[in-house]
Amino acid sequence: MRAKITIVGAGNVGATAAFIAASRNVGDIVLVDIVPGLAEGKALDMAQSAGVYPFVGRIRGTTDWDAAAGSDIVIITSGLPRKPGMSRDDLLFKNAEIVRSVTQQIVRTSPNAFIIVVCNPLDAMVYAAAAVSRFEHRRVMGMAGVLDSARFAAFIAEQLNVSVSQVSGILLGGHGDDMVPLPRYTTVGGVPLTQLMDASTIQKLVERTRNGGIEIVNLLGTSAYYAPAAGAVRMAEAILRDEKALLCCCAYCEKEYGVGGAFVGVPAVLGAGGVEKVMEFDLTEEEQKAFDASVGRVKALVEKLKSVL
Repeated sequence: MRAKITIVGAGNVGATAAFIAASRNVGDIVLVDIVPGLAEGKALDMAQSAGVYPFVGRIRGTTDWDAAAGSDIVIITSGLPRKPGMSRDDLLFKNAEIVRSVTQQIVRTSPNAFIIVVCNPLDAMVYAAAAVSRFEHRRVMGMAGVLDSARFAAFIAEQLNVSVSQVSGILLGGHGDDMVPLPRYTTVGGVPLTQLMDASTIQKLVERTRNGGIEIVNLLGTSAYYAPAAGAVRMAEAILRDEKALLCCCAYCEKEYGVGGAFVGVPAVLGAGGVEKVMEFDLTEEEQKAFDASVGRVKALVEKLKSVL
């Protein structure tokens, strides 16, 4: 039996994720949106593309949540995108309302599903989905680290003029300007980045990675969608195929890295059990301090949400 993936939101991120998931033959896709005709039209267009580049799974668009019943994974992309001049935090309360409503439908229709959150501010929205669903922490996660590490890898590959497939980036922290890329654990063809670039060049790439989202917002007038969609599907694929893949993502940490109970970006093993293990690396005093600051900012956002969830 094929897996069933529901993608909530048929906008740029959701529709792109649906198309990538279908093309990767991850399973049957249900695309849900509140706007009549939007999900249906995009799903029909995607289904017809299979006549050119075939894929196995079926894809359906709908406004009816009952069509999502029994989903193995639900990807939440619905929410307001950033506009120029906006921070991710500016979206906090409005997107929390959307995530709460969507999560209530997930609990009703797919109580055994894994939830992957994409909307911003990412780490706080993962907390919202977890708080409303009351699912086990391993079943609720956020797509941020996959995106951030992909951006870091793309910038490194461009700088070194190598294939991005040779770059493996590691990051920690919240999905924001204070994320913590770890050059010491980032490799190119297995060689640590610190042996291939000077500190000044690495720092420039770190800063570009931290500002990668707003760079695209300023160019497009809206948030990125190809890379975020790919990141969400990559996580779903790792779970559904029990890959035991090490991916940076937003996962719940208690004792790990001294977090003390929060959803935050860390390298984690994803498999059939969802977030099966958070991988801990030794951090320098400076790295730990930066990570602690990022976690503190995530916790502050979560505190703001507790009164409305």
